[in-house]
Amino acid sequence: MRSATSLLDPLRGLAAAVALLVLAAPAVQAQEQITLNLKDAELSALINTVAEVTGRNFVVDPRVQAQVTVVSKRPMNADELYKVFLSILQVHGFSAIPSGEITKIVPDINARQLGTEDGDAIGGDEIVTRVLRVQNVPVAQLVPILRPLIPQQGHFAAYPPTNVLIISDHAANVERLAGIVQRIDRAGSAEIEVIDLEHATSEDMVQLLQQLRQNQAQGGGGGASVQIAADPRTNSIILAGPEEERLRLRALVARLDTPLQADAGNTQVVYLNFAKATDLAEVLQGVSENIRAQKEQNGEGQAPATGEDGEVSIQPDETTNSLVISAPPQIQQELRAVIDKLDVRRAQVVIEAAIAEVSADTAAELGFQWAIDGSGDSDSAVGGTSFGNSTVSGGDSLGGIINSLSRDETPNVGQGLNLAVGDLAGGVRFAALLRALASNADTNILSTPSLVTLDNQEAEITVAQNVPFVTGSFSETGDGGSGVNPFQTIERKDVGLILKVKPQINEGNSVLLEIEQEVSSVSQSTQAVDLITDKRAITTSVLVDSGKLVVLGGLIDEQVRETERKVPLLGDIPGLGELFRYRSSDSEKRNLMVFLRPRIVRDEATMTRYASDKYKQMRDTQKAQRDRGVDLLPDKTAPVLPPLEKPELPPPFTAQAG
Repeated sequence: MRSATSLLDPLRGLAAAVALLVLAAPAVQAQEQITLNLKDAELSALINTVAEVTGRNFVVDPRVQAQVTVVSKRPMNADELYKVFLSILQVHGFSAIPSGEITKIVPDINARQLGTEDGDAIGGDEIVTRVLRVQNVPVAQLVPILRPLIPQQGHFAAYPPTNVLIISDHAANVERLAGIVQRIDRAGSAEIEVIDLEHATSEDMVQLLQQLRQNQAQGGGGGASVQIAADPRTNSIILAGPEEERLRLRALVARLDTPLQADAGNTQVVYLNFAKATDLAEVLQGVSENIRAQKEQNGEGQAPATGEDGEVSIQPDETTNSLVISAPPQIQQELRAVIDKLDVRRAQVVIEAAIAEVSADTAAELGFQWAIDGSGDSDSAVGGTSFGNSTVSGGDSLGGIINSLSRDETPNVGQGLNLAVGDLAGGVRFAALLRALASNADTNILSTPSLVTLDNQEAEITVAQNVPFVTGSFSETGDGGSGVNPFQTIERKDVGLILKVKPQINEGNSVLLEIEQEVSSVSQSTQAVDLITDKRAITTSVLVDSGKLVVLGGLIDEQVRETERKVPLLGDIPGLGELFRYRSSDSEKRNLMVFLRPRIVRDEATMTRYASDKYKQMRDTQKAQRDRGVDLLPDKTAPVLPPLEKPELPPPFTAQAG
């Protein structure tokens, strides 16, 4: 049940609105001034009245509710009434946001998302957004100064890239903040001064001055802040700050920028961190000659330092990997700049290769041989067939088998099925041999070599046998032909897997690889006088991204050979001709593919992780072999690498049992 007071509130607000309309209507019609007096009136009623008087269209947020009390002692026109209305909204935590033909009345918490540009502001209590450009002071330094002046519902932010401030608040407060920023944003007394050095280097001088300032700060010394920078190209230092501080530093620089002592000379020892002293000395010698020639051409005199004519001497010391440079100061400064750019840590490249070769050989032989000897009976003939492939005595031909049996020796029977029948004891001797052979050989070879090399440094990995090849022979015959001193000349060559790679890291993560890949093996063929090698080689240059896979080339080779030996005419007789025929067929198919995957290693952590992975992979393989045991030697265990205690520092590669 509602109380009497709650029932009277709407009536009270309605009565106030009616009274306001009664007071305002004559003023609107006669364009007269208005005196506004309200006590505990509904804000919605005031909004309706302002809309009638000013002719504005309002869109009111449902959260806009309040009891309004206004005391006015003098009349106001329509514009003044609207300004008073905006002040009333601000007091109660609301804002009026113009948007075209309408005005939105929302709580202040939402006003900064709907605020207008500063140019559209009408009254001092209008919510506006302004962008203030600061010329001389970093905006980051203004944030702690201006933040307390912004109300909670306002918005204040700094954008350092363009050195601007973004403020969203009531127009009066924004205007006040803009005035404060204008008074702060003044050019200071700090100026920029450039000091050219004649003897000292700019980098060393700046480092010394910075260290001096740090020591003063730790000791409690005050003083204005001065910014110091070095320009190695002109060998000068740049000072920015108050004049008093710059004068003090200028005097200090003048005291320090003096020639070296006479006994010290113009000789410096530069220790290198990554580059090789002998290689860098050759580069610097050529650079120094060009510098001297250019300075002489430009008419810049050089004071004699190491001799009467100021000669430049650059000597490498391999023991300490350092350079001993004797040169005039200006040339030494330029050489030091070149050394700093060349003496850097070079990236490395890990190259993983996969060489896969799959071959299949198929062969089949079928033949019939026979022989008859009637030499013991004058009425019998002598004849036969022989299709043996062996050229040695006692081979796999029928004649070789008969000769072996006649000498009571074990015959050399060839491969496959050999079925022989005959009678070698009677007057008429005969024998027959049937041979059948089928072979099938599959080969799957996979080589996965890997190597690590520096950028622009050629690397080679060889997994091969050193095989001797006869290149010539010589024999010397003495007087009467009694003395013979023969000898042969032999050349040894590597036969196996050879991989040569020279990587060049380009911009980004691409790598240019100059590759020489060779896979060779000794052939089993016996048709030549000396050894025969099968060789597959690739020489190419490829561009591939780091971590990507590239195929260098592939070889697919297939050969089919058919051989038939037969007796003329008799071998062509259907059916019966098989007794006078020998056939063989073989097929050889080979497929070779080469894959490469380079990886760029720019830091020690990546290299350590790669080495640890390879170490763990090898150790896991050895552990699997140890768990399986050693066949026929149950009391033996396979060796296993020790575990890695720290990934960043692998232990020595020593094997242990157990």
